[in-house]
Amino acid sequence: MPENAAEVTAAGIARLAGVGRAAVSNWRRRHADFPKPVGGTETSPSFALRDVERWLRLQGKLAEVPLRERVWQELSGHPAGAVTALGHAGRVLLLVRDRPTAWLELAAVSDKRLPAALPMALDSVLKARFGARRAAVPTPAPADLKPSVPLLRGAAELAAEIGARQAFEFLLGRHLDANPRQYTLTPSGPAELMAALAGADTPGRTVLDPASGTGELLRAVRQPAALYAQDADPELATLTALRLALHGDADVRAAAGDTLRADAFPGLAADAVLCHPPFNERHWGHDELAYDPRWEYGFPARTESELAWVQHALARLRPGAAAVLLMPPAVASRKSGRRVRADLLRRGALRAVVALPAGAAPPYGIPLHLWVLRRPVAGERPGQELLLVDTAELAEPGGGRDRLDWQGVHRTVLEAWQPFDRDGRVEERPGRSRSVPVIELLDDDVDLAPARHLPPPAAGGGAAELADVRERLDDTLRLTRELAPGAAEPAAGGAAVRPGTTVGELVRAGALELRSGGTGTGPVPVLTEQDVLDGTAPSGALPEAPAPGEEPVEPVLVRAGDVVVPVLGAGPSARVVDETTAGAALGRNLQLLRPDPAALDPWFLAGFLRGTANNRQASSYASTATRLDVRRLQLPRLPLAEQRRYGDRFRALAEFESALRLAGRLGEQLVQGLYDGLTDGTVEA
Repeated sequence: MPENAAEVTAAGIARLAGVGRAAVSNWRRRHADFPKPVGGTETSPSFALRDVERWLRLQGKLAEVPLRERVWQELSGHPAGAVTALGHAGRVLLLVRDRPTAWLELAAVSDKRLPAALPMALDSVLKARFGARRAAVPTPAPADLKPSVPLLRGAAELAAEIGARQAFEFLLGRHLDANPRQYTLTPSGPAELMAALAGADTPGRTVLDPASGTGELLRAVRQPAALYAQDADPELATLTALRLALHGDADVRAAAGDTLRADAFPGLAADAVLCHPPFNERHWGHDELAYDPRWEYGFPARTESELAWVQHALARLRPGAAAVLLMPPAVASRKSGRRVRADLLRRGALRAVVALPAGAAPPYGIPLHLWVLRRPVAGERPGQELLLVDTAELAEPGGGRDRLDWQGVHRTVLEAWQPFDRDGRVEERPGRSRSVPVIELLDDDVDLAPARHLPPPAAGGGAAELADVRERLDDTLRLTRELAPGAAEPAAGGAAVRPGTTVGELVRAGALELRSGGTGTGPVPVLTEQDVLDGTAPSGALPEAPAPGEEPVEPVLVRAGDVVVPVLGAGPSARVVDETTAGAALGRNLQLLRPDPAALDPWFLAGFLRGTANNRQASSYASTATRLDVRRLQLPRLPLAEQRRYGDRFRALAEFESALRLAGRLGEQLVQGLYDGLTDGTVEA
């Protein structure tokens, strides 16, 4: 085996062969010639990728592996680590994109000679894209490139298939997905909104991100002239530089280092700054930076690292330019920061505070804020009002990021910001937006949380709407009384013993089709796990287009008569799809059972799948969750006519359950509306 060859785990072998991990374990026990481990641990060994591929090919077990999967295996199993491998691949992809002829000449060189031939070509293209001072993207030495040769050839082949940028985005996306706790990512929705608020989506701008992470904020900038990025993690700085260079033709200047302590761009006067800074840092340089000239608005307290980032962003703007920072909500109201907040307001540097719904960006459980700032122009009168926007209502309670109306958030914020940016004030929208005179905010607290300064929306639409809710509740309660099942009669002779079958057996017999949800793109609504549990209409959304480098995937669309079952810790639950839900995409953590109507009644199927004992015996338990194995669910073998008799009873129970849920929701709406109306004076006591 060549020294420093790529390695692969048992899970990777299973993907290469298209089998389960248990099959790989069997091969190791039964075949004496199976490759021996070359690394890893006793419980999780790793194997030389080339040896494994050779053995699988000789045994006739090597599946037709897509090129992108083969390249990913080379990258993830790289002896120097996936991040180093991704950096090598990104450099070569940049060479492929910018100087394809040079790569074609190098590709003809043997594997043995390629590591020595590559550095000169890489050095030339890297210098052209990143400048002579490019410490964040150095040229690798031949010895470092040697184990990467198969990966580099595979990456170039993938670029010929889908494009160099898409190839890098695919590999980077796979790496980020495989290491979710290692990186704090900024989703594309907030990134695009931040770019729009800062005016960074105007072509020809110079834009800085001083805490660039994976480069998502700068990637949202449209047709920039120059992009400046700095991150404390040298590996992230390298990946971000390559990502931005592959994304467009702007000048890219990237640096590694602690921005607050060692600013890489001290003389920059940017057209816009976008930043998702690290939150709640205690060791940001408070002691050594006490006399730093950036603290124009006051020296931040040790606990106010975010206000240090705010002032750094303002210091790197040209006069009149804007910065947008993603901030934890506590920064708007902590007592330790009130003096800095007050000076930002007095001098007109803080222009807007926008409360996003929980789930918009990590940490997903907190409703983060956007701060929109503007560097004052000498001699210009500062703005007299601050725009406050609250979009919390655009997220459904308990829905999380999967049920967030991000297009609604984007529209709501810009509809308030654009006239405010033009006129200095905006028409009030109760519960959503208001421009507040700065003088009203300069009290002892200088509390800038939007919800504390916005007038509440009319309670439930006012007394007239509450009367309508009450009428609907009365109708629904009458319906529940009509639908309530009669007294349960004991079965004659005790519990019946009937021959049974399982969902898995019915699938194998062709009486059922089993599908899993959670993938796809397009404009169709998504039936989510919560929708199934709550009995509500599809509320989720799919991405409009696949991620860069990904092939389009058709979603699984539900049809009337399908039975949808949640598989993660939801308890006994099943829903028969009706005509109003048909056409929606099947969401994550859901499985679809499509019965043959000549063999199975859908209501009979759904009813028996909801049995508590049935769910218990078909579930497996982990430390934090329960997972349902739908194939193990049981139901009796009954003639179709008998199934329909049971199905009628189950359908009636489902209608009663639906009426109860509606009554509960209407009752909650009526009660909260009366509380709100009585407290804000819109309803008489």
